[in-house]
Amino acid sequence: MAPGTELPEKKLLRALAGVETHGVPLWMMRQAGRYLPEYREVRAKAGGFLNLCYTPELAEEVTLQPIRRYGFDAAILFSDILVVPDALGQKVAFKEGEGPVLEPITDGKGLAALSSPARVTEHLTPVYEAVERLSRSLPKETALIGFAGAPWTVATYMVGGRGSPDQAAAKLWAYREPDEFQKLMDILVEATVEHLSAQVLAGAEVVQIFDTWAGSLPELSFERFALRPVKAIRELLQARFPGLPVIAFPRGAGAMSVRYFQETGVTGLSLDTGVSPAWAREHLQSRGCVQGNLDPLLLVAGGDEMKTQALHILETLGEGPFIFNLGHGIVPQTPPEHVGELVKLVQEWRR
Repeated sequence: MAPGTELPEKKLLRALAGVETHGVPLWMMRQAGRYLPEYREVRAKAGGFLNLCYTPELAEEVTLQPIRRYGFDAAILFSDILVVPDALGQKVAFKEGEGPVLEPITDGKGLAALSSPARVTEHLTPVYEAVERLSRSLPKETALIGFAGAPWTVATYMVGGRGSPDQAAAKLWAYREPDEFQKLMDILVEATVEHLSAQVLAGAEVVQIFDTWAGSLPELSFERFALRPVKAIRELLQARFPGLPVIAFPRGAGAMSVRYFQETGVTGLSLDTGVSPAWAREHLQSRGCVQGNLDPLLLVAGGDEMKTQALHILETLGEGPFIFNLGHGIVPQTPPEHVGELVKLVQEWRR
């Protein structure tokens, strides 16, 4: 930290600043979700997933549920990465049993039909109201995380029309017409900056950028469509909000994580399940705070194996700047009592 900078009090913010935390901070991706019975009750009343995201009091409630139950060190706003294309005017629907379905954009004509990125915040006002409510209702020791999808990952849904195992539609457009595809990325960089900025103005203290499909790109494409856009977002955000902590999650980036961490300049790097904690300690933790990376299916299994592998992560990474998390999000079949057991283990572990 810069000389004269006041040290943050919240445990997660201290870890991101690289200062002593007196225990490892903990939160989990998708900590508010279908594994919790109280979430399922609210979801049933909401009348649709986007309705839940766009109803501030309901989004606040489901964000608070895991905080009340487990006492995580951070709450992450309940929303979705696809509210950005929705705000840009692309048709987005969440269908039971199918997940998100979008009207695909595959060419310049489709790009021209999108709304101005500068106007996304008008559509997403209810999201920022939820952030404002949370900034008032969260316990004083709990950090509030805002988030967005990285341009590449959001683009894969916008171009493919749904989730894809190989992101073929977006990759083929990027390979065949890279300059035209770059226009979509530029739109998403601007829209993402506006969306995250509005969350910070509403009370978010940290932002996380999710690049779920970063690892599907070969090196040169990774540099252009995963690394550079997140670097641009980080620079634009920190020009507006000096000192704002930014965490990135380039899932599947592997050895490219080293360049990504260094060149994007993000404050923290979230690790997927496939990253060796020892490798991360050697190659990444010297550059800043790392976050991760227990296999979510260990949380489903529970028991001694979950505890053994969680302790391995803690003992390997817990002496440096570190936030305990999963290597991806909590899955719906996770027993809530296993989450409680893991929380207790991490909270009782000491450096």
